[in-house]
Amino acid sequence: MSKNVTVYTTPTCPYCVMVKKFLTEKQIPFQEVDLTRSPESVDKVMRATGQLGVPQTEINGQWVIGYDPSRILSIVNQ
Repeated sequence: MSKNVTVYTTPTCPYCVMVKKFLTEKQIPFQEVDLTRSPESVDKVMRATGQLGVPQTEINGQWVIGYDPSRILSIVNQ
């Protein structure tokens, strides 16, 4: 089953770099949304998770807040 993965980031976030590197190494395709360039996405993330911190990764409607490789793999492998 194909997974829709979106990573919400900011340019100065080191954990954002880590999550993107992890996804790339695991060959998990993803879309990146830079929250500094997308105010409407800031609202979406805040409504969905109640959190403003990054990275936040949405995988088929499930959210991973922060850099949590085991949770990402758990959702991807469902």
